[in-house]
Amino acid sequence: MHRVVALVRAPQSTFELGCAAEVFGLEARGVPKRYTFGVCAEQPGPVATRAGYAMLVTDGLEALDRADTVIIPGWPPAEKAPVPEVVRALRRAHERGARLVSICSGAFALAHTGLLDGRRATTHWARTAELAESFPAVQVDHDVLYVDHGDVATSAGAGAGIDLCLHLVRADQGAAYAAHVARSMVMPPHREGGQLQYSAPAHPVQMDGSLAPLLEWAMERLGEPLGVEDLAARAGVSSRTLNRRFTDQLGTGPGQWLLTQRLAAARELLENSDLTLEAIAHRVGLSSATNLRRRFLDALGTTPGAYRRAFRTA
Repeated sequence: MHRVVALVRAPQSTFELGCAAEVFGLEARGVPKRYTFGVCAEQPGPVATRAGYAMLVTDGLEALDRADTVIIPGWPPAEKAPVPEVVRALRRAHERGARLVSICSGAFALAHTGLLDGRRATTHWARTAELAESFPAVQVDHDVLYVDHGDVATSAGAGAGIDLCLHLVRADQGAAYAAHVARSMVMPPHREGGQLQYSAPAHPVQMDGSLAPLLEWAMERLGEPLGVEDLAARAGVSSRTLNRRFTDQLGTGPGQWLLTQRLAAARELLENSDLTLEAIAHRVGLSSATNLRRRFLDALGTTPGAYRRAFRTA
């Protein structure tokens, strides 16, 4: 079992903590249990929450010494530095090989450890300027939903914590397992676009329904040589109008959305089939094994063959 421990602090955001607990802690039907989830605090005892109640936390900082992943689900108030005991406990866990993960303002606590110096990191869009000013050695990315360095990872605002946690599950257990977890949460396994689409004035976060039939039609035809012009013709609009609708509703253009779906389908086939790369490429509409390799490497930083060796299911 991979042991996940969340370090909480009063007044704790129950949603940010819930993001991690939902992904790593709850048991869902049909999803094999591969994580244990626990909570600790600087001082064991009642910890106030923003929801108006206190939760009883029985473990102290020593729980971090047993964790494979440590999550900091927010750090209220962000401008208040963690005490030296907390910094030492986090650094000790990292030196032992644990993965350190922050959600939203948790990046501020993580930055105090020095482990983000010289590296990209993110936090809620409303606090990225503050993070950059407070920690000039950190390369703050104000747009992305999360940044993962393998040993250290940060997410944007609270909801992006789910995106990061699902990404970590995908990295640990493969896309198929992560998809099962996401499905049990009624969540997409991966969201397109960065977090600035949610800053004020925000674009619509959910589709208004106008794109849904087109997306379903396209998903059923990934193996065909579909392009943006084909999608626009199906929708009965110009390519420019279609691009605007995709950007407004999904945070990405139709061409990028189509490529993302094709790569997702290729990953599933790499994990769950014996098909050759050439066959997979044709099945998902990427024309050739050479094109599949190039697109895969650009998007995922690895080759289809290496991905298959890492995540192939028995």
